[in-house]
Amino acid sequence: MSIPVSNNEIKFVRSLEQKKFRDANGMFVVEGEKMVEEATRSSFEVFRCYRTSEIGYTAMSRMTLLSAPSPALAVLRKPGDLDIKDLSYFSLPENGLLLALDGIRDPGNLGTILRIADWFGVEAVFASRDTVDVYNPKVVQATMGAIFRVKFHYCDIARLCRFVTLSGGNAYGTFLDGENIYSKSLNTGVATKSLIVIGNESNGISKEVEATISEKLFIPPYPDGVRSSESLNAAVATAVAVAEFRRQIKAKA
Repeated sequence: MSIPVSNNEIKFVRSLEQKKFRDANGMFVVEGEKMVEEATRSSFEVFRCYRTSEIGYTAMSRMTLLSAPSPALAVLRKPGDLDIKDLSYFSLPENGLLLALDGIRDPGNLGTILRIADWFGVEAVFASRDTVDVYNPKVVQATMGAIFRVKFHYCDIARLCRFVTLSGGNAYGTFLDGENIYSKSLNTGVATKSLIVIGNESNGISKEVEATISEKLFIPPYPDGVRSSESLNAAVATAVAVAEFRRQIKAKA
């Protein structure tokens, strides 16, 4: 026998597909057995959990934000430190590898970047406020659970770059006119902070942020000098850059 779910509950969950309602309620939705299981084991507060086996297929199909209902759905509260208004009061790690995203708009890219950060053990990911909402359902699903393990914050990226460099770290950015990432000795984050900035899918890193970058990097095509794609996808560029920073840790050991 199914547990009854009110129309108001269904409407509330459905409303969280839109950013204005996620912001107003401070909540977001995750779907899928694995995702819900990861959510319940994380530090996130689970507000409510629904299972198809308990509420029935019809109710879940009306509630889901996906193209088809999954066996489980949960409503979670967003963390309180998502948006950093003043970096002066935020404790950045003394060392480690950090990522900064300047205007990433594609939900799939952001979700994939969080998976990359999770895989390579990035200390934290920061994003400009014009970056897509990390709790957009498409972003959440694309993270495949990484959203519960990677520290994520919105902030002023230009100020973040200044904070990193003033504390003795490096703020790297990916550009078409930068130094070859494979031949350059990188600050891998072992001794001091190292920040990699990834720009917008179409326009790259903004001029405001570019002015605060301490070193420009270029991911060269192969073979050198042969005509190829104009640029790399933002998530792909992130994976290549982070992998090289991690590779150099072992190379310098």
